[in-house]
Amino acid sequence: MDDFELIYSYTRAQAIADGVLIDVTAQAKETGFTVPAAVTDHLFNGYIVPPPGLTGEGQSVEGRLHDTLWMILTIARASRESSRVETDVLFLMAPGQWEKVRVIAVIGPGDSGEPVLTIMLPGDD
Repeated sequence: MDDFELIYSYTRAQAIADGVLIDVTAQAKETGFTVPAAVTDHLFNGYIVPPPGLTGEGQSVEGRLHDTLWMILTIARASRESSRVETDVLFLMAPGQWEKVRVIAVIGPGDSGEPVLTIMLPGDD
């Protein structure tokens, strides 16, 4: 392996700076997580950010993110032996129209080998 030449590396910090990952560590810690957490831009912009027209329906980024984090935390606590969990989360997409979305959470190494949580949609990894 000493002859291995690294052609390109894309760090988690770069992904957060580029907006590919959205850092949600502060709210994740409030929910009960103990590691840095990020959500993919597809999940964040497609479901966490409420679609237009739902502000009067009590929908907010904070509330939708909290619900997603809570669902992941609940399933993760029941699956302590796994570094990957999946669950379905219901998102209100239009008045009276709910969408069930498969959400995946993975604990893996961060840029310095520390444990970090990444929450994503299928295909985002």
